[in-house]
Amino acid sequence: MHFYTYDGTFEGLLTVVFEAFERKAWPTGIQQEHLAQPSMFGEHIAVVTDEEKAGRVWQGLQKKLSINAQQALYHTFLWEQPGSEQILFDYIKLVFSSRQSIEDNFAAPCVLQVQQAAKQVHREKHRMEAFVRFQKTTDGLYFAVISPDFNVLPLIVRHFEKRYADQRWAIYDTSRRFGAYYDLKQVSLISLELPPHQRHTSLAAEAKDAEEDVYQQLWQVYFDNVNIPERRNPKLHLRHIPRRYWKYLSEKQPRQLRQA
Repeated sequence: MHFYTYDGTFEGLLTVVFEAFERKAWPTGIQQEHLAQPSMFGEHIAVVTDEEKAGRVWQGLQKKLSINAQQALYHTFLWEQPGSEQILFDYIKLVFSSRQSIEDNFAAPCVLQVQQAAKQVHREKHRMEAFVRFQKTTDGLYFAVISPDFNVLPLIVRHFEKRYADQRWAIYDTSRRFGAYYDLKQVSLISLELPPHQRHTSLAAEAKDAEEDVYQQLWQVYFDNVNIPERRNPKLHLRHIPRRYWKYLSEKQPRQLRQA
């Protein structure tokens, strides 16, 4: 039995693939090094990320897979569910061992699992793009906090970079404790350790721009006025906007008393 550990990056996982093929030692398990549990049985192989080796694996996959299948592999990596690394390894091994395309070979469990995982991540990506709400800070930065089920922050930054190209913004993932910052020129991924009491969707009052609460109240008034009670369909509404996303939406927050 061969247990591999890696640094948790996509390039690190591709390096694991390279090492396993070079050694002809197929993994029994693959884990991120900080999550790995010591085992009394089998060989433990700690893999150091190598950009050249990872690049060779990815180039080989590009020759044998469509763009959609390549994206599905990366999305499955961002899925972050237990056993996902082994699923990806099994898929990649099948790709390299087959002369024909394996993309529609759903009889192979790993192919079906990659497709299903990629769909879940893709759906979460689109929901984050739709439901993220920024709040303006006192220094003019537009700040948003998210806690998605899957690691979709790397997938959504392009959307916000194009949509909000004329303003500084930052999106922070409280579950994974890293964020993306746009400085009007480029997006940078940053690590940020916030204390537990600051890991929520609303900025502290002292950090908000003076007019931020007014804008949120105006949006709530607009939403209340366009929402026709006779046409309410709670089941359909929950299907399109599941309750776990309500924490991001201004219109779902408790109404503040407005002065006459």
